[in-house]
This record gives sequence, structure tokens and C-alpha cells, in this order.
Amino acid sequence: MRLDAVHLIKATRHALAECESVEEIVAESWQVQALVGAIGRLLAASGPQSVRADARGLSEAGQQARHSSVGPGLRDGGTREVRADRLSQIQDPKCALSDLSGLLAETGVALVLVAVSAREEGVYWQCIEAIDAADESGECVAAILRRLEAQEHGPAA
Repeated sequence: MRLDAVHLIKATRHALAECESVEEIVAESWQVQALVGAIGRLLAASGPQSVRADARGLSEAGQQARHSSVGPGLRDGGTREVRADRLSQIQDPKCALSDLSGLLAETGVALVLVAVSAREEGVYWQCIEAIDAADESGECVAAILRRLEAQEHGPAA
């Protein structure tokens, strides 16, 4: 089933909230990055002209994180679907990006909590890399939202 960005963000937020283990939280953080990449690609291809360049940067940020050596993006050793592959449209870019910004913040908080309690060095560094990816993506989202706001309000008088 193909879905709108806002619905996928909600599904991902719910999945993150349902995580019960460190591994699930880390894997879900890479699902978030896959969604970042998918939203960026779609906005770059068919979003408002004024945000397409920034959207390419968002896509690249999500793709880089998704293909990271420690970012599987999937639970169960890679056998589970990447939720972002079901993205078919972005009906309201501003709403979707606002929701995505919130999801990235929630992901960052979850990862920080895991990192500070990590008993294994490998898990700690996975969390740090995922936190960095979420931060970079969040900055890209904020830039696109600022551009949409500026476009909405027009040039200052």
C-alpha cells in the first residue's frame, strides 16, 4: 500500500514509541533516515520549485545514513521492509516537514537515552552515528521549512 508522507511519519513515530530494546531503537532510527531520504527525493522531484535544491540535500542526508555501515535500517537482520518505500506523495509539504522535524527530535532523544546507558562500545558508536544523522537531517528540514515560510509570506516590505 502506498501512503502519504504524513501517514508514514505517524506510523514511524508509533513504531519508535513501541521499541522495547536497544537494537529496535537503533534500527528504527535508520527507518527514520530512510524516510528522510524518501521525502527529500520526492520533494526534489515534484515539490515546490523553491525547495528542490534543499530537498536534494535532505535526500542525500537520508541516503548517506541509510547506507551507513552501521545503519541497517531494518530489524531482523535486514529481512523487514523499509517503511519509506511505501511513500507515494506529499500532500502538504509544510505539514509533512514539520512532523518529520518532530520525529527526528524524538529519534534523537531516544538515541541519546540508549547511548548514555550503552554497555557495549559498538552500540554507543552506532547511537552516536545515528544521532549525527538525525541532527544533519533536522538541519536540512529546518532549512526547507524556513524557505517555505519565506515563500508563504513573500518578500519583506
